[in-house]
Amino acid sequence: MIGPIHHIAIVVRSIPDSLPRYRELFGWVPEDEPRVFESQRVRLCFLPSGPPPAVRIELVEPIDAGSGVARFLADRGEGLHHVCLLSDDLPGDLAALAAAEAQLIDREPRPGAHGRVAFLHPQTMNGVLWELLESTPDHATGDDA
Repeated sequence: MIGPIHHIAIVVRSIPDSLPRYRELFGWVPEDEPRVFESQRVRLCFLPSGPPPAVRIELVEPIDAGSGVARFLADRGEGLHHVCLLSDDLPGDLAALAAAEAQLIDREPRPGAHGRVAFLHPQTMNGVLWELLESTPDHATGDDA
């Protein structure tokens, strides 16, 4: 099964500049310190929107001008980047999506910030980038490794 939503990612120019507003308006505080995800050349920060297993908000900040997220920011500005759904059978779900002629960015799972992931091209689903995250027992409780 695909779903439920794990997180919604928002591209920001600066996580330190953005965090106070999320704290002030919604009372959201980061799960932990922002961390760099080198393979994607981004800094990430996850904000739980309530008690586990609440949907998280992922703030995504590019750390260099050549990353895909930096290009996204330059082209579109700050805002919604992707929606992430849990998958209890990521390889099987990718095969089923491919058979349904979904345009996949990843045909095989790859490492992500919280486990193995794969992305569906925005042209597949009304201009929205979708991420599938392999579900693990930790995700069921809202705790990420």
